[in-house]
Amino acid sequence: MQPHLERLSDLLAPYPWAYSAIVLAALCLLAWLANFITKRILLRGLGSVLRRTSLGGAQHDRQVRLRVIPRLANIVPALVISAGIAVVPDLPPQLVLIVERLCQIFVVVTIALAISRALDVVNRNYERRPDAHNKPIKGYLQVAKIVMFVLVGISVIATLIGAKFLHIVTGLGAMTAVLMLIFQDTILSLVASVQISNDGRVRIGDWIEMPSQNADGDVIDIALHTITVRNWDRTVTTVPTKKLVSDAFKNWRPMSEGGGRRIKRALYLDQRSVRFLAADEIARFRRFVLLDAYLDRKDQELSDWNTALAARGAEPVNHRRVTNLGTFRAYVEHYLRHHAGINQELTLLVRQLQPTETGLPLEIYCFTADTRWAVYEGIQSDIFDHLLAILPEFDLRVFQARSDAPMEVRLQGEPAVDGPAGAAPVLEDARPR
Repeated sequence: MQPHLERLSDLLAPYPWAYSAIVLAALCLLAWLANFITKRILLRGLGSVLRRTSLGGAQHDRQVRLRVIPRLANIVPALVISAGIAVVPDLPPQLVLIVERLCQIFVVVTIALAISRALDVVNRNYERRPDAHNKPIKGYLQVAKIVMFVLVGISVIATLIGAKFLHIVTGLGAMTAVLMLIFQDTILSLVASVQISNDGRVRIGDWIEMPSQNADGDVIDIALHTITVRNWDRTVTTVPTKKLVSDAFKNWRPMSEGGGRRIKRALYLDQRSVRFLAADEIARFRRFVLLDAYLDRKDQELSDWNTALAARGAEPVNHRRVTNLGTFRAYVEHYLRHHAGINQELTLLVRQLQPTETGLPLEIYCFTADTRWAVYEGIQSDIFDHLLAILPEFDLRVFQARSDAPMEVRLQGEPAVDGPAGAAPVLEDARPR
């Protein structure tokens, strides 16, 4: 081979750059051939081996498995050029040095990108674990990437200026304050990520509500700097991670894990419809099976009270009597106590609130056994459908603002109105309440 190269050199002696060009072309051809062999032959063979081994199961995507190796394969042609550029004759030493340093930089950057891809694969495989949403590691991996690329940047600078890596790192000690200022958000986000991961205050899949950031929906991603929330209107809000440590927010996960979703809604009753019940009306309420125990207890309680008053000679006006509102309140409570959709182990109340200009609020306070949104709304609607429909049985009315329907004018003396004939006409408001 050596005599052939010398003969070729003598043949091209009249053309000084011809021999250098041929050697340089041969070097480029060798680098391309190395790249072809590495990617087209070795990688295909490796892919075939992976598919036949346990690593080639359905849980591993082939594109994910091989996304790191092709990146590393790019190092081979760079190493060939770096090692062979010095062999090319008549090249300026400065050019050789620049090419060698560029190849070194390419190798370092390529390795860093391959490691970054490997960390992505690690995170992808970790997220497939059932408990991955409880302790996400994406933030930690992003910190590792940042540190790695900072070191790569220092290495690139050291290679370009011909300095040693340790000398550059030592010189950066004087710039610590500047770096702290530059990476202030990153450091705060890292601390917040550690706190969030340790105490589990936010996990992927949680429903959080943070009005200060216009976030109200499910957490779909937890990264180093931001937490992504898909709102109920299908929009996406990104919340700075540090905000979940410094600002207040509501996490609805304990509600779903606690086995009960609260119903807290009131019926506004017309106070003018509240009255005492006569004996025959009480007997009529015996038709309601849910009221048997209440009416028996109330009958005994009032009988004892009123008997004691009679013995003291008290007037009948002092007697205690059953009201339609109290009976209805007892009915609602017993109805909820026997409702299959209500969690009987949690708080259950039927209470009156402070009367307002819109009526007397009768509040239902209980928890559904199923916390799913659609099921919860269905149970709540069914309960109030039934209560509104059964309300007239107790001679109670719901308070409702008047509508803009026209008023009817009726003359006194007509069959629909009682009163002496010839009386002045009376305006009656027939609009629905």
